[in-house]
Amino acid sequence: MSSETLMEKPMSGKFRCRTQSWYIVLVSFLLWLTLYMCYLYSSSVTFRKRGHSFVANNHTGFLDSSQSFHVVVRDDETQDPSHVEDIDIVDNVVDDDETETDEDKTTAFSDVEEVNQVIDSMLSEDQNGTDTDSAKDNEDVTSNEEVKNMDEDDKPVVQSSAQDKRKEGRSTKQRKGTTANVSERQRDKKSEEDQERRKEDRVVKQKETANVLERQRGENVEDQAAKRKGAANFLERQRGENVEDQTAKRQENADVSERQREDNPEDQPVEKMLPAVKSRTERPQRPRRRERNKPADSLNPVMEKRIEKVVAEPRRQNPVQAGSDSCSGRYIYIHNLPRKFNQDLLENCRSLSFWTDMCGCASNLGLGARLSNDEKLYSNSGWFATNQFLLEVIFHNRMKQYKCLTKDPLVASAIYVPYYAGLDVGRYLWDPDGFMRDYDALNLVKWLASRPEWKRMWGRDHFLVAGRINWDFRRDPKNESDWGNELLNFDESRNMTTLVLESSPWNYNDFAIPYPTYFHPSRDDAVFQWQNKMRRLKRRFLFSFAGARRPGRHESIRNELIEQCLASRRRCRFLECDKTQKCHKPANVMRLFQNSIFCLQPPGDSYTRRSIFDSIIAGCIPVFFHPGSAYVQYIWHFPRDYNKYSVMIPESDVKTGKANIERILTRVSRDRRVAMKDEIIKMIPKVIYADPSSRLGEIEDAFDLTVKGILDRVETVRNQMNEGRIVNYDFEEEESWKYFAIGKLGPHEWDAYFSRKIGKHGP
Repeated sequence: MSSETLMEKPMSGKFRCRTQSWYIVLVSFLLWLTLYMCYLYSSSVTFRKRGHSFVANNHTGFLDSSQSFHVVVRDDETQDPSHVEDIDIVDNVVDDDETETDEDKTTAFSDVEEVNQVIDSMLSEDQNGTDTDSAKDNEDVTSNEEVKNMDEDDKPVVQSSAQDKRKEGRSTKQRKGTTANVSERQRDKKSEEDQERRKEDRVVKQKETANVLERQRGENVEDQAAKRKGAANFLERQRGENVEDQTAKRQENADVSERQREDNPEDQPVEKMLPAVKSRTERPQRPRRRERNKPADSLNPVMEKRIEKVVAEPRRQNPVQAGSDSCSGRYIYIHNLPRKFNQDLLENCRSLSFWTDMCGCASNLGLGARLSNDEKLYSNSGWFATNQFLLEVIFHNRMKQYKCLTKDPLVASAIYVPYYAGLDVGRYLWDPDGFMRDYDALNLVKWLASRPEWKRMWGRDHFLVAGRINWDFRRDPKNESDWGNELLNFDESRNMTTLVLESSPWNYNDFAIPYPTYFHPSRDDAVFQWQNKMRRLKRRFLFSFAGARRPGRHESIRNELIEQCLASRRRCRFLECDKTQKCHKPANVMRLFQNSIFCLQPPGDSYTRRSIFDSIIAGCIPVFFHPGSAYVQYIWHFPRDYNKYSVMIPESDVKTGKANIERILTRVSRDRRVAMKDEIIKMIPKVIYADPSSRLGEIEDAFDLTVKGILDRVETVRNQMNEGRIVNYDFEEEESWKYFAIGKLGPHEWDAYFSRKIGKHGP
């Protein structure tokens, strides 16, 4: 039945059971009151018999017995608060931020023992009280029995006396309860005071412990400082003689500088460090190319001269006498770079290229897999399937075999930086994010600029090998999505010398060195035997060309060359580098060049090609169409007189149809052919890199000539700085190709080829 139905008013409009309901309520109330009085009486009797009570601080209930108190204490010791809701027992409390130690635990156990002692004393007092109450109860029982024997007439009097006794008993109990409450409060107060004293004792002991530990640490620090000082004194004594020698030499240099400053008082040296490398947006804008090499007085002549004089510190003399030291002036120090700049790149070789297995190419110290001589095209040894982009690895391994290495950078004439720049940037060339392409290069120049070796000449004695063309490292700073990174644009890199496969004609800090070929001999005899073999060969074709068309580039002359070669029929042989990858097989390339007198070498994606060097080791005379393909590039390896080893046909004549390749080459006399062929065969050792696992004897390969060129350049820069001259001030940077390749400035027949209006990749 719902509550609404129960609350409905009867249809008759009267409450028939109202009177009866009131009677039931009254009877129920009286019955409840009787039961409650009985409960109070039984509770008072039980309390009197047990003889002890505890009054809670926050409630009015009673605890039945001392046994319950022991249970509460045990629960509190086990940190279980489920049984202490109705009483307030002061226990040892430790702050949240304090750490419980062994000393605190011992103090807690001592507190529990004190509480147990108090409880035992209380229980003994309760027992005495219980005996007294029991005697009184016996008297009450006796009196009750006497009352029962009285006559009914005397019964009311006896009952009244009994009631008086009960009232007196209740008042006595109330007095005892009040006394118990007072005693309880006194015990609580005493307990709190004891706890405060214990806390203070713990704090004092903790402070004493902290002081002891502090004294121990102080003694340890003093011992360590004494040991360090002793070690430093020992090392100082060991270096004493070297320090004295260096001091004497520096004093002599200071005297020389002082005498020079007396003649030029305005040229007082002032130390100045290069600014920290910043991000591209924070780096200051460099002046335009035509303003970079203006006279010093156009900028700050005093500071410019001071900088040049300070950085050119003299080299330390090697302990070996200069007259008997064959490496004097040729010492090279190799920087110990972090692994991420070289070794880690090789260990993660699968990430270096999307199309080529660079792990196989990096085998054999960067030379690649060995080639078999089944077709009698090669020598029996010394031939490898070498990838052209592994030049950095080959050069580094050759440098490890250099006979004039030094571990002292102060003795070195030049400092080699073994950074695999080409392998690094090759991972991200097709990535539109320029940040990743610049990341390692920027970290490298920061690392170098922080080294003490850098401050001797501010990096002008440093050099590195970047195994790609220079355009892969000269991205437009205004366009991050452009090709390559900005390695060669950094201010620090502009102080160093960078060796690349193809240099820029308009910059003075990068120089071209030969592409790696397939030939890496380990003995001088292997070179001589190969040269003799190339002299005896009979060649079937007048000229040949190995390459692919460039349909997307209207300025390319490859289409015209291919058409002329195909039209010459038997006098020209064409090896098309299409999707079949015939040009990627060394046997096909070497077979073609060994059967040709002339080999056409037009520009490709850039001025230079690896095919130039493959044709030279095959004894084939190269035919160039642009001076940027060789004449202004490999100045340390090729003769300055290019007519001695090559034929030059202007590409503009080929493009317009004025030049017939077959007719021009046929007009070359037989004697000139023989002379050019002999010169090419003599050039073979100069364009090959010997096996890094061995050393050649008397022959100087491409590595040896490169090291000579570096040492000469660094020495020239050092002399310019010592003389107070601005480095590379003798020429405009855009005419670098004239200064290095031809040796003189002024108007030249090749000016049209290197006009900036044509573009960085050539016409």
